[in-house]
Amino acid sequence: MIKRTIFSFILIASVQISKAQTFIQAYQDRANQISQTNINTYLQEFEALGVKRTGTTQNTNAFNWLKTKYTALGYTTADFFEHSWTASGYSSKNLIVTKTGTLYPNKFVIVCGHFDSINGPGTNDNGSGTSIILELARILKDVPTEYSIKFIHFSGEEQGLLGSSRYVSQIVNGTSPKMDIKVVVNLDQVGGLATKANTKLYHDKDQSNPSSNNAAAAIAVQELANCTLLYSPLAVDFDPAESTDYVPFQQNGEIITGYWEYEGGYNNPYVHTANDLLVNMDPVYVLNVGKSAIGSVQHFATASTKTLATEDIVSKDLESIQFYPNPAKNVLNLKIDDSIKDFKVEITDMSGSQVLINEENKIHIDVSRLKPGVYLGTIKADNDKVTKKIIIE
Repeated sequence: MIKRTIFSFILIASVQISKAQTFIQAYQDRANQISQTNINTYLQEFEALGVKRTGTTQNTNAFNWLKTKYTALGYTTADFFEHSWTASGYSSKNLIVTKTGTLYPNKFVIVCGHFDSINGPGTNDNGSGTSIILELARILKDVPTEYSIKFIHFSGEEQGLLGSSRYVSQIVNGTSPKMDIKVVVNLDQVGGLATKANTKLYHDKDQSNPSSNNAAAAIAVQELANCTLLYSPLAVDFDPAESTDYVPFQQNGEIITGYWEYEGGYNNPYVHTANDLLVNMDPVYVLNVGKSAIGSVQHFATASTKTLATEDIVSKDLESIQFYPNPAKNVLNLKIDDSIKDFKVEITDMSGSQVLINEENKIHIDVSRLKPGVYLGTIKADNDKVTKKIIIE
């Protein structure tokens, strides 16, 4: 994300879910299919690709990595569009993958985020958004949606929104009539901070000129926030939409909104540095943002309300498990529902290496031999599992 200008933002203490927007179990089931293992793997691989400055070999490698991921998910070359562009002395590509809607194939919900970085690998900014978009594409691939969905990965964001600007001018406005866009949802810098609880999420509200689309955008951001409350464990706040890839769409009169991390946010010390690394962010927060995102994309694209191809659905009882105290020092305790009789706990470090394995049915876990730092604790019961962040003092 381009560094934002700091100014006062909208602060709303509580958000009421619109009566027109109700909980849909199938949407929650799909939100629960987001895989912590997949998120971690995407973030690790994204980081290993290095600094992805626009126009470099590493940037091209990241583009090809994305294509490989979509191919592995079952998307074909017929679904791909490689948008080559040149601007301000840079040449690069945006990757667009389209899932066709059943009733409105020519009206699009755009889910986007950038994959370029500067000064570091950009694991938070914006490997976090990139990872979520890949999970959305995986889970929704065979789910009928009334509206078409475009999963878009932009380059050139860090040099001034170059890739998204060229996409709007050359592709969105390059057809007659211009592309019909229902809403644009952007994911940028949603990784949080490893040392924070990361329980809240910013939802970006359009307050800019032209103002003709602001009223519709206000409805969209409220619906986005409703999906966070309905399908994720995160609390809601709002900030002004600015300085990321939805801006060219907004200036084109489209309805836009998006997500941004709450902790860190304006003052994240790692973004745009060599320390924008997985070790400094919270992959569980990325998963929770992903739950909101898949809820909102299903809502905007009007996904089927029948549960299809569900797997690894996490029960609400398992979701309610808590580790305490957190941070912990010598003993880590579990607050767990009495209905869960047989469970195992596995703890891994941020590189994915297991440091504690298969503590069966124990609610008091000896962590005295673990080094201080951030870990992931996974609780498994039957065929369900849930992952929580653990901090060892």
